[in-house]
Amino acid sequence: MFKGFYTAASGMIAQQRKTEMLSNNMANSTTPGFKADQSSIRSFPELLQQRIGEKAGVIEGKSNIGALSTGVYMQETTPLFTQGDINQTDLKTDLALVNINVPGNETNQGGSLFYTIQNANGDVRYSRNGNFTLDGQGYLTAGSGLYVLDQNNNPIQLSDENFTVSSGGVITGSAGEVYQLGIGYSDSPEDLVKEGDGLYRAPEGTVLQNALENGEVSFQIKQGFIENSNVDTARTMTDMMTAYRAFEANQKMLQAYDKSMEQAANQIGKV
Repeated sequence: MFKGFYTAASGMIAQQRKTEMLSNNMANSTTPGFKADQSSIRSFPELLQQRIGEKAGVIEGKSNIGALSTGVYMQETTPLFTQGDINQTDLKTDLALVNINVPGNETNQGGSLFYTIQNANGDVRYSRNGNFTLDGQGYLTAGSGLYVLDQNNNPIQLSDENFTVSSGGVITGSAGEVYQLGIGYSDSPEDLVKEGDGLYRAPEGTVLQNALENGEVSFQIKQGFIENSNVDTARTMTDMMTAYRAFEANQKMLQAYDKSMEQAANQIGKV
């Protein structure tokens, strides 16, 4: 009976966490460059139940009754790094990073490319959000004033917004400044750690390879365009309803167990 409590409760917790993940996806469906999270739900190891036979005080042997599931849990969430739709904005500071040929590793269907960003602590991070701006000093920034970096991991400083960006990522300012936009390449993007605000970091002690140094990688930078979120809102809403109903089913099961325990304590105890 108590095992039933734990099984139902674990199902409720797993579906609650899945709903929270889907709600976050839906909330970021209009965030440029956002990559939708996917959940991986697994079951705990099953228990094999056996019955010990006894006749005239002598144990005859064991017989298998069957397996008992001990519940489920959400093992992890991983971003889906598919290309989002490209939307034209006509803003010179908006840059869309378009994957053309981005190979993955042996176990991955495809790799991914990222802008290189410097966070508030001066560390290199990666992002797909190309909704950039120029700050008061002319630095090209992403999000909350984070510096966009060139291929040498230096901030990009321009004289004004009258700059051009080639399809290969070469930035040319009106005063003659020239920078090569830093583009990081990962053949296994699922290994990146999500930090929030559209930023990712490479596994501890590593940095992503410069995409320009890999002859198999090809991409295009489109100035005046932005990459939209890859969240499928219709599917996300359907998945949220499914998770909610699964939560409700586990809740009713838990209530049934609770009622049975109440009867066992109040009625059987009287006998």
